[in-house]
Amino acid sequence: MTLHLMSHALCPYVQRAAISMLEKGVSFERTDIDLAKKPEWFLAISPLGKTPVLLDNQQAIFESTAILEYLEDTQSPPLHSKAAITRAQHRGWIEFGSSILNDIAGLYNAQTEDAFDQKTAALEAKFAQLERQLGEGAFFAGNAFTLVDTVFAPIFRYFDTFDEIADFGILLGKEKVAAWRKELAARPSVKQAVSANYPSLLRVFLLNRNSHLSQLMKRQLS
Repeated sequence: MTLHLMSHALCPYVQRAAISMLEKGVSFERTDIDLAKKPEWFLAISPLGKTPVLLDNQQAIFESTAILEYLEDTQSPPLHSKAAITRAQHRGWIEFGSSILNDIAGLYNAQTEDAFDQKTAALEAKFAQLERQLGEGAFFAGNAFTLVDTVFAPIFRYFDTFDEIADFGILLGKEKVAAWRKELAARPSVKQAVSANYPSLLRVFLLNRNSHLSQLMKRQLS
């Protein structure tokens, strides 16, 4: 075993790397980092102080997209298309997924109802774009599981918890997105990319944001 993933229990970017390695059947070690008290040895291999970082024979690769590409270069089977144009397009949709994660962070950090509603609207618009993009088949690119799927599986995982709080209408009426979400949730690699206590850890994290969403959760509990 030469691969060692520096992880955080809730990080969706870590999940991308874990899903990729699980899909490829690669053995790897995983170490969770306390990002509130980052050890010096971690900062030495993570210039941005973020997870994930992948060590291969003690050589560090940081940033999830770089890690995904490295795994494509070194591990089989490939999760990228053989066609250069498709690979380039999929890289664009991976960035689109990252922009959705930024909006999700904005949603759970929004301090006011107005700010929350603005992020809800932004997310709804992006998932409407995805609904128009999706074709036939179980996954983003039809019946082939690709790197785009490794990116969106952690995104949909947030909605498992959001749906328990309230229906914010973000995914409402998007049948192709709903089918894709269901297919990804059932994928063994997606299930194994987080610990069994991920849902409870995420709820505690969201409750502690002191945000509009936190207030909705507290009212639900009272």
